[in-house]
This record gives sequence, C-alpha cells and structure tokens, in this order.
Amino acid sequence: MIDYRLADDVAEIVLDAPSRRNALGPTDLHDLAAAYGRAEADGARSVLLRGEGPSFCAGRDISGVDPATDDVAAYLDDTLTPLLRRMADFPAPTFAVAHGACLGVGLGLLIATDVVYVADTAKIGSPFAALGAALDSGGHALFAERLGIHATLDLVYTGRLLSGDEAVRAGMFSRVFPAAEVQDATTLAARRAAAGPTAAFRASKRIVSAIRDERRGLWEAMALENRAQAALAATDDYREGFAAFQAKRAPSFTGH
Repeated sequence: MIDYRLADDVAEIVLDAPSRRNALGPTDLHDLAAAYGRAEADGARSVLLRGEGPSFCAGRDISGVDPATDDVAAYLDDTLTPLLRRMADFPAPTFAVAHGACLGVGLGLLIATDVVYVADTAKIGSPFAALGAALDSGGHALFAERLGIHATLDLVYTGRLLSGDEAVRAGMFSRVFPAAEVQDATTLAARRAAAGPTAAFRASKRIVSAIRDERRGLWEAMALENRAQAALAATDDYREGFAAFQAKRAPSFTGH
C-alpha cells in the first residue's frame, strides 16, 4: 500500500506494507507512480520517500509470481522503468530514507532519487543469484560506476549485500546516519529543500542529469550552467536572494 500526504510543500510518500518488508507488486508500482504524479500536480517543492517498518523495500513481491506465465519484459519495460524515470524526472528535489532491506526494485527506487540518507544498518543490493535472475533496476550501472567492474561482479556472483557505511563510502548514496536518526535527518533535509529556491534546484538537477546520462564534459556543463543562470536571473527567488544578501537578512523563497 502507498500512502501520500502533503505538508509544508513536502510530499511524503510511504511504502506501507511492513509485513512483507514493503515488497512491491504491480498495483503498488502504479500507485507509487500516481503518488509522484499527485505530488507534481500539488506543486510539492520536495518529496520524501520512506518505508514503514523495519525495511525500506525488499524488492518485487514475487510471492504469487509464476515464472511460466510471468511477462518479465512487460513488467520491466512497461511498469518499472517508466516509474523510475518519473521519479528521476520529478521537477523538485527528492529524498529517500534507506534502512533495513533495500533490495532489487528497492535499490532502483533509491537510484532514481536525488538524495538518499542511509542507515548504518541498511542492507543494499540485489541477491538475485539465488533466484537465477540478473541484477535489474539500474543496479549494474550504479555498481560498475561506483565500485568498478571487479567489485560489481563479485557482488553479483556472491549475492553479498552492502552495508550503509560501505555504500556511502563508495559514493553510491549521500550520507550515513545511525538507524535511529536517519528518518529525522532526511525529513529535515526535505523540509529545508522545500523552503529553498526550487527553480535553481531544478536547474542543477537537469545539469547533473546531463553530466550523468549524456556524459557532458567540463565546458559543455559550464555552458549549461551559464544558460541556467541567465534564465534564473528572471525569477522572483533570484531577486529575493540578492536582496536578502544585500540587506543582510535570511531569504524568503517562494519557489518562483
């Protein structure tokens, strides 16, 4: 089940099936995509994604899946990948709390999120070798880029899971916190982002995505920055930021 609430410009989206460690079936994926659509329609200035109970997300719910009739291509191409793209393209900062099991599709949800704060006790990866399946949800790209080829294939072949500390030290995610503190830290970061200059954050998100997905180099990225800065100069928040600096006061951004 997917819960949604909006408060103070922060859309909180909760995976709420703790009895199955928030494993996601097709209906859950559609509901999750709808929640991100609702957050965009509501004008949310940040999103906080978390899982209820002891785990973030244990992956796809395969408890009732029959491999003989399972349309894997349709599931991945028509349901999962569009969801992850929608999450990655959300037009404001997105945050996730990674705790407990973060496996398979759960790992993919984290990859598609801008900022991931991780509990030191988290278990991250995709132990698909035990299922005769391949790593999916973007895991190959993340692991190979951050860990290198040898370490990636070691994880694939052995099914070993990374701890929160290991994942953050490898540069996979943002910051690591004690398990008892990670949700509060992520919530605070999401609230602060929601009070920030949303258009400027959106511009940085687009530039970083271009560097990652299009392999833009230094000068190309600089050109993107220049164009973004020129466009931001016409926004209310840009003018407010300069006025606040000159008046030696805290800025009050509206997201416009």
